[in-house]
Amino acid sequence: MEYVLAGSFLDQLPTRLVGDKAYDSDPLDRTLREEYDIEMIAPNRRNRSRSQDGRKLRRYRKRWKVERLFAWMHNFRRLVTRWEYHIENFLGFVHLACLHMLLRHL
Repeated sequence: MEYVLAGSFLDQLPTRLVGDKAYDSDPLDRTLREEYDIEMIAPNRRNRSRSQDGRKLRRYRKRWKVERLFAWMHNFRRLVTRWEYHIENFLGFVHLACLHMLLRHL
């Protein structure tokens, strides 16, 4: 997780991360909270006690919208396999794909 956050091209890190059941870990929660000031939202695994209330998991229920966006992006061949060497070109094609999806669904 540290490699992903260190290699992020965002100007500032998010305040919350939403993950699936594999991210339900007390050491990971502690590391993200202490080092990065990020709250981890993940549903509890079956063999663990509840560490979150149900209100935070409402954000997890909306996760399917992000998953659907990634599935739609897989329709664009240049995004599935990153052909561009420079990140600016790749982000330009991501913007074009998002614009194409937006215009298609209006």
